[in-house]
Amino acid sequence: MNLDRRALLLGGAALGAWPRSGRAQAQQTIRLGIISDMGGPFADLSGQNSVLAVRQAILDAAPLGLKVELVAADHQNKPDIATNIARSWFDRDGVDALIDVPASSAALAVNGVVREKNKVFLASAPGTAELTGPQCSPNTVQWTYDTWMLANSTARALTREGGDSWFFVTADYAFGHSMEVEGGRIIAAEGGKVVGNARFPFPGTTDFSAYLLRAQASRAKVVGIAAGGADLVNCVKQATEFGLQKRGQKLAALILFISEVHSMGLETAKGLVCSESFYWDANDRTRALTARLKRNFGAPPPTMVQAGCYAATLHYLKAVAEMGVAEAKRSGAAAVARMKAMPCDDDAFGPGSIRADGRKIHPAYLLEVKSPAESKGPWDYYKVLATVPGEQAFRPMAEGGCPLV
Repeated sequence: MNLDRRALLLGGAALGAWPRSGRAQAQQTIRLGIISDMGGPFADLSGQNSVLAVRQAILDAAPLGLKVELVAADHQNKPDIATNIARSWFDRDGVDALIDVPASSAALAVNGVVREKNKVFLASAPGTAELTGPQCSPNTVQWTYDTWMLANSTARALTREGGDSWFFVTADYAFGHSMEVEGGRIIAAEGGKVVGNARFPFPGTTDFSAYLLRAQASRAKVVGIAAGGADLVNCVKQATEFGLQKRGQKLAALILFISEVHSMGLETAKGLVCSESFYWDANDRTRALTARLKRNFGAPPPTMVQAGCYAATLHYLKAVAEMGVAEAKRSGAAAVARMKAMPCDDDAFGPGSIRADGRKIHPAYLLEVKSPAESKGPWDYYKVLATVPGEQAFRPMAEGGCPLV
C-alpha cells in the first residue's frame, strides 16, 4: 500500500473517500487524523505502518460501538506543512484528534494549534521532552518515549561502564538538540564529560564524513549519535566504514528503532545499546499484537512509535466511549482529562497511567543489538539487558517545568 504526499482517507479497514455524511452523522462520528512522514527519514519508524497500527486500534475498539473515520497526510517533516494540515482538518473536516507527528519541531508547532482549537494530540513519534515540560498542554498526551527517558537509560548505562568522554553527532533541530542536552546532563551527573559536538543539517544530510572525522579527532570514548531515522542509519554505516569502533571508540545510538536495525543489518548494528519502550518479542501480549498486524495488514513487527500510535488511539477511543461522543467532540481538553483519569492497559505496553503533565508512564527496556550468530530468526534483533520501571524511566514530573502541574 503506497501513500503519496496528498492527504488520504482511511475508514475502517479500507482506503476510500471521506464520507459525505450529513450533520447528524458527523456529530456521531469520531474523526482521527495521522500526520506522519510517508517518504522521508522517518518513514520506516513511523509512516505507513503507523497508519496500519491505528487501523488495528480501530478494529480492536469495535466492541465499543463507536463510528470512527481516519485520514492520513504527509507533512514532509516541515512545521509549516504540519500546521497547515492540522488547521485545515480542524476547520474544514471536523477532525477531533491528531496522532503521531514525527520531527519534534513539527510536533511543537502542531501542539499549539491543537490547544488553540481545543482538540486532542496523541503524540507518539516526537521525542522532545518539551511536550511534557514548558510546552505541556491540557490537550496533549505524549505516549511512547522522550529524550529524557532515552538519555536517562542509554547514556547513564554507558557512562557507568567507563564511557566517560563523549562526542555528539547531532541533527540540527529541536529533537537532536534536546537529546544532546539531556544526554550531556546525565553524563555530567555520572562523572563524565562531553568533549565536543558536530551538528548536521536536518533534513537532507547524506554525507556524514566531516562530522565523523571531527568525532574521531576528539578521541572521545563514546560517539553519541543524536539523530533518528535514515540519518542514524547512514551515520552508523559510515562510522563502521571509517572504523571508529575498531579504533576504540564506541558508537551509542541515543535513539534506535528496530526498523533501523533491520535496515542496517545485524553485522553493522551489532553491539549497539539503546532504550525502547516497546519490543515486539517482549512478552505474549506484544507478540499477539504483532501477529494481528501481520494477519490483518501484512505489517512487519511495529516500532515503538507505531505501537504508541496503536495504544494511544485505543485508550482515546475508550475514553470517548466512557464520556460520550458529543462531549469528546466538544472539548479535546475534557477528552484528555478523561484519558488521564482512566488506567491504561493494552497489548503494546501493558498497564500504565497518564500523569497530569501528559506523560504516559510505562516501563522502558535497555536493549543490545544481537550479533548475526545470536539471532534465531527474522526480527530477532534485541537482547533485553534490563527493564526499567516507568516511575524511574521518565523524568520526575516536578522537574519538568510543566505549568499544568
